Amino acid sequence: MTEKNLQEYPLLEQIPLPAYLRQLPLEQLPEVCRELRQNLIAELSDNPGHFASSLGVVELTVALHYVYDTPYDRLVWDVGHQAYAHKLLTGRRATFSTNRHFHGLRPFPSPAESEYDSFTAGHASNSISAALGMALAAKAKGETKRHVVAVIGDGAMSGGLAFEGLNNAANTPNDVLIILNDNNMSIDRSVGGMKNLLHQLQINPTYNRLRYKAARKLLSWGFISERSKKSILRFNNSLKSLINHQQNVFEGMDIRYFGPTDGHDVIELVRTLRVIKDMEGPKLLHIHTVKGKGFEPAEHGGAVWHAPGKFDPQTGERLQCDETGLPPKFQDVFGNTLLELARANDRIVGVTPAMPTGCSMSIMMNAMPERAYDVGIAEGHAVTFSAGMAKDGLIPFCNIYSSFAQRAYDNLIHDVCISRLNVVLCLDRAGLVGEDGPTHHGAFDLAYLRPIPGLTIASPMDEHELRHLMYTAQLPEKGPFVIRYPRGRGSLADWECPMHEIPVGRGRRLKDGHDVAVLTIGPIGVAAREAIRQAEAEHPGWSVAHYDMRFLKPLDETLLTEVAARFRRIVTVEDGVRTGGLGTAVLEWLSDHGMSIPVTRLGLPDAFVEHGSLKELHHLCGIDIEGIKRALVL
Repeated sequence: MTEKNLQEYPLLEQIPLPAYLRQLPLEQLPEVCRELRQNLIAELSDNPGHFASSLGVVELTVALHYVYDTPYDRLVWDVGHQAYAHKLLTGRRATFSTNRHFHGLRPFPSPAESEYDSFTAGHASNSISAALGMALAAKAKGETKRHVVAVIGDGAMSGGLAFEGLNNAANTPNDVLIILNDNNMSIDRSVGGMKNLLHQLQINPTYNRLRYKAARKLLSWGFISERSKKSILRFNNSLKSLINHQQNVFEGMDIRYFGPTDGHDVIELVRTLRVIKDMEGPKLLHIHTVKGKGFEPAEHGGAVWHAPGKFDPQTGERLQCDETGLPPKFQDVFGNTLLELARANDRIVGVTPAMPTGCSMSIMMNAMPERAYDVGIAEGHAVTFSAGMAKDGLIPFCNIYSSFAQRAYDNLIHDVCISRLNVVLCLDRAGLVGEDGPTHHGAFDLAYLRPIPGLTIASPMDEHELRHLMYTAQLPEKGPFVIRYPRGRGSLADWECPMHEIPVGRGRRLKDGHDVAVLTIGPIGVAAREAIRQAEAEHPGWSVAHYDMRFLKPLDETLLTEVAARFRRIVTVEDGVRTGGLGTAVLEWLSDHGMSIPVTRLGLPDAFVEHGSLKELHHLCGIDIEGIKRALVL
C-alpha cells in the first residue's frame, strides 16, 4: 500500500474483497463509487479496454457486492463489458494494469480467474439462462440461502437467448433476480410522479408482507389455487399497467417488475435490493444508467467511448497514432466496397447484428439508410432475415463477427444453404483477434463451415482480393458465399482497384519453387511470403513455392494435383484451428486420391488461445514469420 494510493483512494485501499466493503456504513458508498470511477478512468486512459460500459455500472456494482454475500451468492454478468469495477472490488485491483495483456488479467469475467466470476462472459444474452440454471442447481442441492442475480444490458436483452431464458424463468419455480441495465433504450415510458409512487409501493416491505400473507390465506381457505394464482398475478399486473399508463413484456410473463429507477443512486439501489432480495419468484429490476457516467466526453461521445483506446484523463482527448500512409483496416475496405457495389447494383442490401461501426456497415447506413439494417444482438435472426430477402431477389451482405456467427450455425444451414440462397456472409474478426481473448477469437469458422454442402468459403490475402471476392459474391447464381477476413489492417496502402470476378474454387501460384510447397489461405499468406523470403536468404539453394488457395471450399483440385505431382512435402498455414481447416482438407484430398505426401499443418492448436497482442499470439501459435520459417526447413 503506497502513500500515493492512500491519498487518492483511501476507501478502496480498505476494500481488498467485497467482505470489507460490507463493513462500511451505507453513507460512505457514494465516496467508494467516486474513487472506483476515478481509478477506472486513470487505469483505462493508459491501458485501453471497455471504458464507458464499466463507468455506467459503478453504483450498481457497489450495491450488489454490498447487499449480496459474494462469491457465495452468484452475480452473472452478461457480455462482461461492464465488469471492470467488479474486478477492482474482487481482489484484482493491484493487478488491474495487466488487464487484457498477455498472461495478465482476462478481458472478461472468467471462473478460471476468480471465484467471484460465476460464469464465462463474452457473448451477449446468456446471463438469464445461466443464472436460472445456477438457481435450480442450488435448489436441487438444498442451498436455500444462495441468491442468484443476472445483470443484462438493454442491448443484450434483444438477443433471442435472453427471451428464451425469460420464458423458462417465468414457468419454473425460482427466485432469480434479473437486473436490466438500461442505458439507451427505454423499455417503459417514464411517467414522473406516478411512476415513482408505484415504484415505492412495489418495494414497500409492509405492502409486500401484506400481499404475501393475503395470498397464503386465500390459498389455505381454498379461494385460489396455484393455477389461479398466475391469473391473479396477470390481473394485478394489468391493473398496474392501466393505472401507470404503461405496459412491459416482463409482467406479461408473470415476472415481477420493479422500476425503472436511477441506477446511479447507490444508496437507493442498496435499499431496493435489500427489500426485493428475499422475495419469492422471478423478479426484474429495471434501472436507468448513463454509459460513461462521470466522464463527460464519454457521456456524450457515443460508440467511440465503448473502447476508446488511450486518452488524456483530464481533457478527454483521444491519443491516436498518425495513420498517414498505412494500409486500411479490412473492415473499412469492406464498408467502402459494399457501398460502391450497392450503388451499381440496387439489389444489394446490408445487414448487421448490432455492429455497424465495428464492421463499417455504418458507411452504407449513412449513405443508404433505407438499404442497410441493424437488427440488434440477434445473429441467428440476421442470417434468416437475410435469407428471407434473398428468397425474393435481394442480395444481402450479412456482416457478423466470426465468433458471434457461431450462434447462427443452424440458421445458415437450414435457412440459407438448403435452399441455396444468395446470401453473402462476411465474417469480420476471423482468426485471432488479440486482447479480447478466447470468447472473441474467430478460430473455428473454417472448420465448422467446411462440411456444409453447397457453401462457398473464401478468404482474401489482401485488400484487392477482398474487393474482387465481394464483387464475385454478388454476381448471379453464386449461391451462399462466405468471405472471412481478420481484425486490423491489411498490407496494401493503395487498396482501391478496379474489381473483377474470381472463378469460384480457383487459387493462384504466387511463387514457384521445387523443395517444398506452402499453401495458405487468407492474410496469413503475407507472413508466409516473408517467411519464404527469409528462409531462402538464410539457406542458399533452398527453393519454396507459395500458393494462395483463396477458397477452402471448393478446393482448387487442379492446383492440388500440380502440388502433389511436383513436391515431396507440403506446409499449410491458416489463421484458424488446425483441426478441420485447410490442412485437414488437403490431407483428405490427398487420401481420397491415393496419395501419401507429408503435410505440416500450421494453425491454431486444439485449445482455447488466451488473450494478448496479435504479435504475441501469432508467435504462441507458431504462425508468425519465425514459426512458418521454422516449419519450412525441417
